[in-house]
Amino acid sequence: MSERTIALVTGANKGIGYEIAAGLGDLGWSVGVGARDDQRRTAAVERLRAAGVDAFGVPLDVTDDASVTAAARLIEEQAGRLDVLVNNAGITGGTPQEPTRVDPATIRTVVETNVIGVLRVTNAMLPLLRRSAAPRIVNMSSSVGSLARQSGSAAERTTGPVSAAYATSKTFLNAVTVQYARELSDTNILINLGCPGFVATDLNAFRGVRTPAQGAAIALTLATLPDDGPTGQFFEDAGAVPW
Repeated sequence: MSERTIALVTGANKGIGYEIAAGLGDLGWSVGVGARDDQRRTAAVERLRAAGVDAFGVPLDVTDDASVTAAARLIEEQAGRLDVLVNNAGITGGTPQEPTRVDPATIRTVVETNVIGVLRVTNAMLPLLRRSAAPRIVNMSSSVGSLARQSGSAAERTTGPVSAAYATSKTFLNAVTVQYARELSDTNILINLGCPGFVATDLNAFRGVRTPAQGAAIALTLATLPDDGPTGQFFEDAGAVPW
């Protein structure tokens, strides 16, 4: 069993996920690069290794049961446990997203990745996380999932356009994470949500104002919480995000 801290980051071949993997690697951790595209995953691992990170590839499609099961088996064989899981993989669903125009199939597809995918991966990895002395789960959410911000006054609504697929999937993820925290309250597993802010990635055609490295910062904070740290909470760099 490895003496290094072992982490898995989903959707880690690019953007925020890649920078999370890089940041955890800079701590001296061994980082699994979870990604479904073989070429992009391999390229990301090679780039991380060139930067001195102890990275290894994890073939992982969060929407596929067999893929997730195989990923858990790979980590068990390679490391024997998992200390930190960062559920970063996500999709927006494209446009239109107004509730009167969105295709219900789009909502199903987005929820399958952004919510059910998180459930699928988390549940598969929990037996490995339970072997850790200080297990942490970080679910990458977004302030667009904040009902308080979505329903505030015009001046308070800083969460982007109307979005019946992506935004609601993040609200759903927030609620699921709270339920995990409740169920795991008698364990040493801390599970929290992180908002990276409006980051320039291919998800938003690079319109964001923050860099992927800046967006990754909240995940690094939550991945390294002390044993008496919070659980079941929602954070951005400035502090707690209102539900």
